[in-house]
Amino acid sequence: MLHTILVAGSASTAGSLADPAGSSVIAAALWWLQATLLGTVATTLAVIAVASVGLMMLGGRIDLRYGLTVIAGSFILFGASSIVAGLQASLGGAEIAADSHPPPPAPALPPPPPPPAAGDPYAGASLPAR
Repeated sequence: MLHTILVAGSASTAGSLADPAGSSVIAAALWWLQATLLGTVATTLAVIAVASVGLMMLGGRIDLRYGLTVIAGSFILFGASSIVAGLQASLGGAEIAADSHPPPPAPALPPPPPPPAAGDPYAGASLPAR
């Protein structure tokens, strides 16, 4: 009887074959890697790289082709998700990525406040009396 309880308990915690026990650790590591490669640190390094390459191109220290390669690589790296979504949409029948949906419509604006009453006691208070 104890053997049956242990087997039943281990079967419920093991999960299915499609979701092995260590997959959440691997998924978390991949999400961390993606956040690191596309996060603020990478953006800062890309801005510094593009600025320094641009200054070196202006100074004539590097070739124009190498400078454009660095700049194009930065655009491809940070625009990869948009590029893939566009390619999937252009191939027809493919689902568009979740972040490329159009934004929801803006909420209706509230009505403007009513005009002040005709008997406003403060109207013209800063003007001298005639």
